[in-house]
Amino acid sequence: MRTALRSTVINLVASALLLAAAYGQEPMKPTPVDPTAFDVIGISVRTNNAIEREANGEIPKLWQRLFMQGVLTSIPNRADDGVVAVYTDYASDANGDYTYILGSKVKPGTKAPNGMVAVSVPAGKYLEFVTAKGPGAEVVPPTWMNIYAYFQSPDVPKRAFKVDYEVYADVSDPNAMQGRIFIGVK
Repeated sequence: MRTALRSTVINLVASALLLAAAYGQEPMKPTPVDPTAFDVIGISVRTNNAIEREANGEIPKLWQRLFMQGVLTSIPNRADDGVVAVYTDYASDANGDYTYILGSKVKPGTKAPNGMVAVSVPAGKYLEFVTAKGPGAEVVPPTWMNIYAYFQSPDVPKRAFKVDYEVYADVSDPNAMQGRIFIGVK
């Protein structure tokens, strides 16, 4: 199960980045949301979309590490069983470097253990895109394609490039994943 999950997650992330960059798709209508702030603890990497389009991107390695090293079980005071991926510290826009943090929501005030980082996801204006439910490699890439296509339109809110995040409430079955992707807007 762990090997199948790891393989699916690695394929999911790699496919999302490659397919989203390669293909356009009819934009979907996101839902405007104003979530409250929350804290995340996890592992991180500094990367950019050019690196992630390569076969040996950093994000799939982080997902592999999350599951193979049992990172989630090392996170104290988890608020739930979900996995959260946070995109933050953008150098500029979709073409610049950013920090990718993969972990879990935690109770306020929780300190990150050695080797992990903590980040606060601020309240604010976000657009929520929801994937279909199914194998991660099949449902997440089309959603990212829709996100990229959506923001190509001149009459939509502009991305803030402050903090974006993804929430996966249940990753126990790699064939029944569903993600909620939140893109910060101005």
